[in-house]
Amino acid sequence: MDGVIRATNLLIAGRHVVVAGYGWCGKGIASRFRGMGAQVCVVEVDQVRALEALMDGNLVMTIGEAAAWGDIFVTATGDIHVIRAEHFKVMRDGAILANSGHFDVEIDIPALRALAGGKEREVRENVVEYVVDGKRLHVLAEGRLVNLSCAAGHPASVMDMSFANQALTAEYLGKKHGDLAKGVYDVPEEIDVEVARLKLAALDIVLDPLTPEQAEYLRSWQHGT
Repeated sequence: MDGVIRATNLLIAGRHVVVAGYGWCGKGIASRFRGMGAQVCVVEVDQVRALEALMDGNLVMTIGEAAAWGDIFVTATGDIHVIRAEHFKVMRDGAILANSGHFDVEIDIPALRALAGGKEREVRENVVEYVVDGKRLHVLAEGRLVNLSCAAGHPASVMDMSFANQALTAEYLGKKHGDLAKGVYDVPEEIDVEVARLKLAALDIVLDPLTPEQAEYLRSWQHGT
C-alpha cells in the first residue's frame, strides 16, 4: 500500500483493486486496500483460498474478468505471467500495475512492451506508462517488488521476527542435519512458537494460560453435543 501510494499519489477510496493471489501476502494487501475504501477483487486458482477471499468480503473473479474491471492490479502469487497480453488489451485507460509477489515475472512486461510498440515513457519516478490501443497502462517499479522499490520495505519491527526465525532455523539445521534426509522441511512449530513468545514479551503482552480444568477438557473426548 505504501509503495503504491508513494509512486502514484492516488486516492484509493472507490477504486477497483484486483489482488492476484490470496496467500498471506495477498490477504494483507486486500485487507489494507479495503481499509482504504477500495472495492477489492481477488484472483485465485486455489478453491479454498478463493472461498476464504469471498468470505472475507472480497469479490472473486478470473483474471480475464478482472482485467476489464480493475483500476489497480497487485500480483502476489509467486508464479509467472499472471497478467498477460490478452489482459492488457482489455484494461481500462489509466490502469496501475504493481507486483508484490515474486521477482519481475508476474506481470509479463515483455508482452506489454511489444503491444505498446515503443509507446512508453516514465511519467513519474518508478512509474512507466505504456500506450496500448490508445489506452495508458502504468507499471510500477518495472514489475519488481513494489514494497521495496517504491517504499522503504518492511520495518524493523517485522524483519526482527523473520530474522529470528531464520537464525533459529539455521541453528536447528546445524544441530539436526545428521538426522535429516535430503529434502525440504517446514520450520518446526516450536521455533515459530518461540519467536512469537519472544515478540509478545518484547511488546509487554501477556496471554491467559489455560486452567488445569480447561486443559483437561481439551484433551478429553467425554463431552460433546
